[in-house]
Amino acid sequence: MENLKQDIKQLIIESLDLEDVSPADIQADAPLFSDEDNGLGLDSIDALELGLAIKKKFDVKLDANSAETKAHFYSVNSLAEFIVNQRG
Repeated sequence: MENLKQDIKQLIIESLDLEDVSPADIQADAPLFSDEDNGLGLDSIDALELGLAIKKKFDVKLDANSAETKAHFYSVNSLAEFIVNQRG
């Protein structure tokens, strides 16, 4: 699971071209779409790009308009759990 979280952090950095950010800078339980609690402060465009990158890399299905999908994108931890569950 830790390797998966590292892969997700690296994917976030690469797919969103986050300069001056390393995987160590991203806390696994911090919110991705908020500046609070050491979050990354990503926006809706970032969400689309990240969703496409995750779908492609991990071969999972995402429903863009689902409240459940939004919950999965809360943090690196929630994304990792989602990917593990999708892979069965």
